[in-house]
Amino acid sequence: QTPAEIVGITSDYDLAVLKVDRTDLVPLALGDSDEVEVGQSVVAVGAPLGLQGTVTSGIVSALNRPVQAGDAEQTSFINAIQTDAAINPGNSGGPLLDSQGRVIGINSAIAQPPGQNAAGSIGLGFAIPSNQARRTAEQLIADGVATYPVIGVLLDSSYTGVGVKVAEQAGGGVEPITPGSAAEQAGIRPGDVIVAINGTPVTVPDELIVAI
Repeated sequence: QTPAEIVGITSDYDLAVLKVDRTDLVPLALGDSDEVEVGQSVVAVGAPLGLQGTVTSGIVSALNRPVQAGDAEQTSFINAIQTDAAINPGNSGGPLLDSQGRVIGINSAIAQPPGQNAAGSIGLGFAIPSNQARRTAEQLIADGVATYPVIGVLLDSSYTGVGVKVAEQAGGGVEPITPGSAAEQAGIRPGDVIVAINGTPVTVPDELIVAI
């Protein structure tokens, strides 16, 4: 164990940067998460339930999986890499590695059946992609804070059709289109339906949020 200085924290991305006064450490290589493919082998390293240095293996089950981590006060939106490598409480913050030992993700969350507490892995684990972690870490190192993009729309959570619908009326004191926002400048109007971001289909609000 080594004392560390907190350089920066962002609950929006569930990431932090720590600085240690050591020069004898060999860092893991960061891989390119944009090159990750479904089905490829991965290894998760961490300390599940306090068992340090635990290694589990599996495959990449899915990409671009929208995941909310945290609680109502501090919610992180993750465009996650999904894996069936066993991830349990205590794995968070540990690396998800490809077959060449490169970090392609940071293990962050697990899914549980509705109504159950987080007891352990059921083969549905989620990792923050390494490219997102790299961008966020660089911002935290440079400024101590990380920014996140918004387009300025209020989404209609009751909509069940294709795509994601912009609300037709204000709700909770929030206008459907924020004045002066990117959405307004792009010509998005109340009631419009957004079906894709850069060619990637979006079908639920969380998909739109993590894509942005």
